[in-house]
Amino acid sequence: MSAHEKVNILMVDDQPAKLLSYEAILGELGENLIKANSGKEALEQLLTTDVAVVLMDVSMPDIDGFELADMIRQHPRFQKVAIIFISAIHLTDLDRLKGYERGAVDYISVPVNPELLRAKVSIFAELHRNALQLETLNAELRSLSASIIAAQDEERRRIARELHDSLGQDLAAAKMILEGLDLRTASAPLISRATVEACSIIDHAMQQVRSMSHLLHPPMLDEVGLHSALRWYVDGFAKRSGIETLLEFQPAVFPRVASEVERTIFRIIQEALTNVWRHSKAQRAWISVAKRDGQVISSVRDDGTGISADIAEFRPGSIGVGISGMRQRVKELAGDLGLTNAEPGTIVRFTLPVRTAVPEAASVPIDLSGAFVERGKPDR
Repeated sequence: MSAHEKVNILMVDDQPAKLLSYEAILGELGENLIKANSGKEALEQLLTTDVAVVLMDVSMPDIDGFELADMIRQHPRFQKVAIIFISAIHLTDLDRLKGYERGAVDYISVPVNPELLRAKVSIFAELHRNALQLETLNAELRSLSASIIAAQDEERRRIARELHDSLGQDLAAAKMILEGLDLRTASAPLISRATVEACSIIDHAMQQVRSMSHLLHPPMLDEVGLHSALRWYVDGFAKRSGIETLLEFQPAVFPRVASEVERTIFRIIQEALTNVWRHSKAQRAWISVAKRDGQVISSVRDDGTGISADIAEFRPGSIGVGISGMRQRVKELAGDLGLTNAEPGTIVRFTLPVRTAVPEAASVPIDLSGAFVERGKPDR
């Protein structure tokens, strides 16, 4: 449930005129007002509708308010529903005590003060809305935790596969070359060729280790800053994916900011580009990173197929661990993340409050185009 989504308020009274007066009083709240003319009708509404507040008369034929409150509280689904009694007759302390014993959160006497009634109903409606939001967030958190565990397991399998299939094979080949070389009988040219071949294989293995290390956490992000690290990653992404990718910084000589902010910006852009590569069928992508007014404002746009409305609104069950992780990273730094359709394509836009890590003398861009070996599309 969103912060602006309406909740249901059930008004129960056997006198239609009173229901109309409650409707007029509570109409300003902008919530869904549901009327019931008897206890039986109220129970039918409760069984089919999620209700935040029940506003009920005590004196009703067939089932009075006290009996109705007992029935509501006996059902596990309705134990947290706020019940407000209204009565013009049962006004003694014993009556009020009887109402509270049956789970009422308030007991209002007639004539009703409209402003007081609105204020009380508004409070309980907002509490219900907040509780539903909390349930949704908890469900998202449980889903995200499960997804993170699954993603971690998949990443471990991928790294293990890379180590075995690539690095392991190179090291095994180098070992076979060296084991097959008998220094006592081999000629100098043979030893030289074997040494060169083994060194070449070991160099290739070292480059693979460097590539994996850089992709897991680029060391230049800590050493020389976001500007150079992101240019290195974007250049590599464009080569691996075949997607024309443009990166713009404002100012062009970008200043250093706090390390946790730089890491968050890098990881969000990295994840956004991974989604472009996996899902968008895009030919081009544009990235902008700007620092102004104490904020970093960044966006990643592509010209691909776009996203559904459910994903754009972050509806539970529609977003995966990647977007959930992006949202969590932004929330941890009190930032904001939004997804919109660009027609064509998608725009991922986020803002983060920043503090400068070093004096505004900017980090100097460094050419890192040869930092790792390109080997085609990575297994993401």
